[in-house]
Amino acid sequence: MEGRKFNLSNFAIVLVLVFGVANRQCSCAVVQFIFGDSLSDVGNNEYLTKSLARAALPWYGIDLGSGMPNGRFTNGRTVADIIGDKLGLPRPPAFLDPSLDEDTILTSGVNYASGGGGILNETSSHFIQRFSLYKQIELFQGTQELIRRKIGTEAADHFFNRSRYVVALGSNDFINNYFIPLYADSRNYNDNTFIDYLMTTLEAQLKATTTPPLYLLLHSLGARQLTFFGLGPMGCIPLQRFMTSTGSCQESTNKLAQNFNKASANLLDDLSNSLPNATFKFGDAYDAFQSLIDRPYLYGFNNSHAPCCTLGRIRPTLTCTPLSTLCRDRSEYVFWDEYHPTDQANEIIANEIIKKLDMKPINDTTTSP
Repeated sequence: MEGRKFNLSNFAIVLVLVFGVANRQCSCAVVQFIFGDSLSDVGNNEYLTKSLARAALPWYGIDLGSGMPNGRFTNGRTVADIIGDKLGLPRPPAFLDPSLDEDTILTSGVNYASGGGGILNETSSHFIQRFSLYKQIELFQGTQELIRRKIGTEAADHFFNRSRYVVALGSNDFINNYFIPLYADSRNYNDNTFIDYLMTTLEAQLKATTTPPLYLLLHSLGARQLTFFGLGPMGCIPLQRFMTSTGSCQESTNKLAQNFNKASANLLDDLSNSLPNATFKFGDAYDAFQSLIDRPYLYGFNNSHAPCCTLGRIRPTLTCTPLSTLCRDRSEYVFWDEYHPTDQANEIIANEIIKKLDMKPINDTTTSP
């Protein structure tokens, strides 16, 4: 009888330990996993030392934290930063950040976005090093294996199912692929068939299929709540305007962005309706961004055609450097460099996506600018 009591006591202790650990493992905060390009990169390309797409020099990051370069291709926050902050989600560190470990992943998530990254593997190959979306998803698979070893398969599945996913790319597939004659895609496709090619590739990256490699597909890896950020008016970025004789927006380029957005919205809707337990949403801020560019004064800006960071009268300056001259008031410029919006413009874009998707706070925590 004594032995039986001892065994039952031990069994009760084991149950407490097991359920205590299980509860601890499953009470992880909701975090984000971000996949994208330079509009969402927070430092991955800083560690790709051969990459020609890096935000490693001043004056990038001048209005965030210490004011030193942090890997973001803007003066402050990205759209994903701002949306995450407003939803109470922690800002996920870059995948290549040396300090990243399992505990950080469980509390903050991971950002895999890479400057120059595209939906297609061949996009931006002239940048030498960058993570395409396929590569980013492959890295996410490695992250999952780490977490499974840390907390077990069941708890890990729960953690990844509850997480939020952001996918934000597509502009490089046009600007740094389709528009460049050296790329085969510019010769093998027309406007409509190239967008079809992008949608077919994107669909394979987001859903589970019966064809290999299954491990590269986000839904099969547990992504259940995903937001895909649409393209803005690509033909109105300073680089594209500079390439016209009048300095006006390139309307043919904007039309491609609109057609891409329409196809992407339909794809996300189809996937959300067909995949089990999937809530895939399309974040569209095209019209709001176009309005900001067309009527900047209504939003407190006075310049929507030129970059804030330039090298005197030398244009186009493809990156911001310590030799660059900054505009007098960064809050009045829509664009930071030839490609990327400023912090203030990103906030308008982020607010539009939040409003359209009726996003609500998730965690109780907030992140300061």
